[in-house]
Amino acid sequence: MEEKMNVPFFRPSIGDEEKKAVLEVMDSGWLTTGKVAHEFENEFARYVGSKHALAVNSNTSGMILAMEACGVTRGKAVITTPYTFVSTAASAIHLGADVMFADIEPASYSISPDSIEEILRADTEHKVAAIVPVHVAGNLCDMKRIRQLADKYSTAENRIRVIEDAAHSFPSKTEAGFAGTLGDVGVFSFYATKTMTTGEGGMVTTSDDSICARMAQMRLHGMSRDAWDRYTNPKASWEYDIIAPGYKSNMPDILAAIGREQLKKAESFRKSRTEIAMRFNEAFAKCDFLTVPPDGEGNSWHLYLIRLNEDKLTITRNEFMEKLRERGLGISMHFIAIHRFTWWKEHFPQYNAETLPNAEKATARTITLPLWPYMDDASVSHVIRSVIETGNAHHA
Repeated sequence: MEEKMNVPFFRPSIGDEEKKAVLEVMDSGWLTTGKVAHEFENEFARYVGSKHALAVNSNTSGMILAMEACGVTRGKAVITTPYTFVSTAASAIHLGADVMFADIEPASYSISPDSIEEILRADTEHKVAAIVPVHVAGNLCDMKRIRQLADKYSTAENRIRVIEDAAHSFPSKTEAGFAGTLGDVGVFSFYATKTMTTGEGGMVTTSDDSICARMAQMRLHGMSRDAWDRYTNPKASWEYDIIAPGYKSNMPDILAAIGREQLKKAESFRKSRTEIAMRFNEAFAKCDFLTVPPDGEGNSWHLYLIRLNEDKLTITRNEFMEKLRERGLGISMHFIAIHRFTWWKEHFPQYNAETLPNAEKATARTITLPLWPYMDDASVSHVIRSVIETGNAHHA
C-alpha cells in the first residue's frame, strides 16, 4: 500500500539570515522596541511608498490604532465585510463603535462597493467614520470605487476614512500603488502564516501626519516618548507625559529583526506563491466541480481558495474537506462569515443569510488549499492529484 503523504497547510520560510539577525539583537542588550524596530519601519515605508510606517505587535492592534486615530468611537460605526477574520470587526467593537456589514461581490471574496453605497445612502445620521475593505487572500478590492464612495458621502463634519485591512496583501503592487497605501491607512499582518512573518506582528502605514502622530502616541500607553527615545536621548528618561489612555501595541526588536530579513525576500516569496497558484489554476481549469480563485491586479496569492460547485458533486463541502484530510492535506477554510458566530448573531441579528447572501454562499462552498513559498513539486502534485481524484470519485 502506498504510504500517505502529508502536506501541511503552511510552512514558514525562515533562513539563516533571520536566525543571525535575532542573535544580534539578543547580544545587543536591547530586546524591546528600539533601533531595529525603527529601521524596520523606515525600510517598510520605503518599500510600499508610504510616508509613515509604525511596527505593531499584531494586525489587530494596528487596526484598533488606525480606527481610533480615524475617529471610530462610541456613537460612530465602520462598514466592513463579514467575510474576514473576526478581528477586523471586533476592533471597532473594542472602541465602542457599531459595525455595519456590507456583502461581498458574487464572484469574488471582496467587499461589494454597491453594498457599501447602500449602507452609506441610508446613513442619514452620518454614523459611519470609516470603511474597512479586506483584501481577502491577497486579491485586492475595488479601492478606486471605495475611495470615491468615501469622498462622496463625507461631510464637512464627518470625513469618512478608508482603512485597508491588508493582512493578506503584501507585497501587492498596482499602478495606483501598493495595497495598504490606497486608503488613508493600511494595516498589515506578519503572523506566522502570512506572506512574510515576524512570528507575531504587523505594520500600519499612512501618509497622513496627524493620523500617524495619534497612532504613535497611542501605541505605547499614550506616552509622549517611547523607551528607545527615553533611554538614548540626553533628556532624563523619566521625563515624559501621558496624553491619552493608550494601548500596548509596540513591536520588539527581536521580532523586527526577523521582519527586516523577511522584507528582503518578500518579492521572491510572492513570485513563488504565484507560480504555484498558476500550476493549481492550470490543473483545475477543466474541473467543473470547482471554481478557481478570483485574480486581479496586484494579487499577492497569500491563500488559494477554491469554491466547490456542489451541484456537480454527490458529497458536501465538509465531506469533501474530510476526504482531503484523509489524504494528508492540511486544508483550512477562509472564512466562516462573522455573522454566523454566536456573539454576532446575538448582538447583530439583522445580519444573516438573507441580508448577506453572497458571504453566506462563499462560507458554505470554500476550501483553502495548502500554499507556501518554495513548496516542493511533490507537495504541489499531491494537492492537485488529491483534489481532482476526490472530485472525480464523487462527481454527480
